[in-house]
Amino acid sequence: MNDTSGSTPEAAPRLWAVVGATGTGKSELALNIAENLRSRGNPAEIINVDAMQLYRGMDIGTAKLPLGERRGIPHHLFDVRDVDEEAAVAWYQPEARAAVRDVQRRGGDAILVGGSGLYVSSVVFDFRFPPRDESVRVRLEAELAEYGADALLARLQAADPATAARIDPKNSRRVVRALEVLEQGAATHGAALPTTPTLWQQNTRVIGVHVERSALVERLDARVNRMWAQGLLAEVEELRVRGLERGVTASRAIGYAQALGQLDGRLSEAEAIAETQALTRRYARRQVSWFKRYPGIEWVEHPIDVSPLIAD
Repeated sequence: MNDTSGSTPEAAPRLWAVVGATGTGKSELALNIAENLRSRGNPAEIINVDAMQLYRGMDIGTAKLPLGERRGIPHHLFDVRDVDEEAAVAWYQPEARAAVRDVQRRGGDAILVGGSGLYVSSVVFDFRFPPRDESVRVRLEAELAEYGADALLARLQAADPATAARIDPKNSRRVVRALEVLEQGAATHGAALPTTPTLWQQNTRVIGVHVERSALVERLDARVNRMWAQGLLAEVEELRVRGLERGVTASRAIGYAQALGQLDGRLSEAEAIAETQALTRRYARRQVSWFKRYPGIEWVEHPIDVSPLIAD
């Protein structure tokens, strides 16, 4: 059901989502929108919807905006998890929606910014998560350790081929989660963008930032090179001390997994960088495909004048 708090949707503060592929300049656009709104008396604030920017200390590899570059605009849900903690989307959704409501109660528009598609969907759309059962999960994880990921994936393919087709075969955590849901009687895992999604809040604007593919690839490759030049290895060494390798989510982050490989001697620096670049390009393609399915998304390209967006 849509959230229609406030006298009318038009009178209520809005929810914005600034989305798109990694490296397209979403943070800059969100800042410009917030700054423009605040200049008009709307105390807009920004809420993170990038799964890896939730983690404390994961800064260089996530291109997290430093505090000094946030223009005095309040930012929420950055640096709220330790690297050895899981940041599942089912945990994130209520946290993000609470942050949105808090901003709106203060009279401001809430601006989501990030490219983690499932996380964006969980906030923007009426999106419910299937139930959890820790005892079932523990048993499935034991089966995973004993029989391997291929056996569990084959079981999922037989029971729910549509969900199995959406899951990265290497992501054993998601395979276990899907089987956990099925064992509780659900016909399918269901944690995907609905065919006809309904907005959580009617007064919502979704802005997609588009960069032409060849230009984006050049940007992404250069950004990965900068990550290593800016000290990603040192950042990962520090995070390792804080439990990075125990984190089922953080340790798999693109760039961080490759830096760990370099530190362990499994990858040379050139190999770590090249692998990170290839995975980043692939991830950007998946992001574009995900957001293209959003009904009503408004695509913009650089240079972006935010004034017409605010006036709409």
